[in-house]
Amino acid sequence: MEKVMLRVRISEREVHYAGGLVDGARLMNFFGDVATELLIRRDGDEGLFVAYDNVEFKAPVYAGDYLEISGWIDREGNTSRHMQFEAYKVITNAGLKEQPSACNVLVPPQLVARASGTCVVPKALQRGPQPPPEAREDEK
Repeated sequence: MEKVMLRVRISEREVHYAGGLVDGARLMNFFGDVATELLIRRDGDEGLFVAYDNVEFKAPVYAGDYLEISGWIDREGNTSRHMQFEAYKVITNAGLKEQPSACNVLVPPQLVARASGTCVVPKALQRGPQPPPEAREDEK
């Protein structure tokens, strides 16, 4: 199964703690969005997330950070889809008082969170794999 990736910039509206820190629940929302896209691509249905079996927060995320969140299906049952997720910080604020808009591209990107969990698509709702993005006519 292919890997799905979201690219997002964390806004000031997403700050939850002092110092511009974003809470881990926001990253979990992104993992859920990736899971939904994976299920739609695999089964033609959004399915339901039933459980996370592992969640690790590895580094802080702040307003202004750019993240790449990816996920993939690593195991399949008749209705279950077990998935892996990773979130990397790829751009961050440089922290320069004299130039507050300065940012740094992180090479390599910094792992900020990872998780794994299981989703279910009831058999009656499974419509099979959907066409890959490169097969869409509107992008040619």
